[in-house]
Amino acid sequence: MLPEMSLEGRTAIVTGAGRGIGREMALVLAEAGADVAVAARTQSEIDATAADVTALGREAIAVQTDVSRSDEVDALVDRTLQHFGKVDILVNNAGRLLRLAVAPFPDTVVQPPRVSRESSRRTTDEEWSEIVRTNLDGVFYCCRAVAPHMMERRYGKIINVSSNNATQAFPLVAAYNASKAAVNMLTRVLALEWAPYNICVNAIGPGDYHTAMTDATWRDPEARRRHLEGIPLGREGDLRELGILAAYLASPATDYMTGQVIYMDGGLTAK
Repeated sequence: MLPEMSLEGRTAIVTGAGRGIGREMALVLAEAGADVAVAARTQSEIDATAADVTALGREAIAVQTDVSRSDEVDALVDRTLQHFGKVDILVNNAGRLLRLAVAPFPDTVVQPPRVSRESSRRTTDEEWSEIVRTNLDGVFYCCRAVAPHMMERRYGKIINVSSNNATQAFPLVAAYNASKAAVNMLTRVLALEWAPYNICVNAIGPGDYHTAMTDATWRDPEARRRHLEGIPLGREGDLRELGILAAYLASPATDYMTGQVIYMDGGLTAK
């Protein structure tokens, strides 16, 4: 390993670490040398991730956290600081997806392509807010919670998980796409605010990956075919590739990179 890529002696917080992208990022960070606080809403899932981190020879704690609640986020950061004494890396991965029309489509109107039965009713206030609270407010709460500690130490790496949907519009995902676009701008603003404190804030925009959140789509043969046809590289992403990118952004190799959104999407956003 290049010494600039090592995370030996570093401590990371990874949200949404019970499964999928967050779990893989936590494990790759551990492989690179970091101790990890893993957080998610389901205790059994983060317990399993923490056990896998420990099996890699790193220290881990599992802290049940709903990132849409600022008090729970503050408790997560406090618990991490009490246990490890510092936070070097924050990975904001927790997110939720809603596929639903903003307003129902009349039967007499030609509907947008790829719509589903979820076009028969409108998105409720609660459904909209739930997506925004997790995908955007959660990122804000986590960044705000670690900032004082990172500013005091004059060091930090923050990695926000965005999406190709932040720049590409699709039907039925208004709340998700809007929240991810906002994450991109939040990333840029915080990068400028915190640059004087040597805190690097960047984002990763995954494309099509098979996770629990997207399982229904990938299990549908026709939907899978359409997805693969639309990806220039012609395949779905490998979660480990995202983990390696997160480790790179968390490492000293990117000490001169901040305010950037890197899309690992097989070429989707290049079209």
